[in-house]
Amino acid sequence: MSDLPSFPYSLLWEERRLVSVANLTRRDAQAYLPLAARAGVRPHVTAYDLRSANQALTDLRAGAFAGAAVLVPRLSG
Repeated sequence: MSDLPSFPYSLLWEERRLVSVANLTRRDAQAYLPLAARAGVRPHVTAYDLRSANQALTDLRAGAFAGAAVLVPRLSG
């Protein structure tokens, strides 16, 4: 992986859109995940139904959970 480019810290607070980028290959993940499991790495995830996205944001702002909020779409059928 390459180093992240530097930028003025003030720009961080002017963002209006967040974008996630995966910086690893499938092979990287296949090598890392078994190591993480053996090391006892456990994710902290709070799941929200996709329709509850606004509540997830409210809870995130309030610090109502530790770890990541995950929006789960429900497929009807």
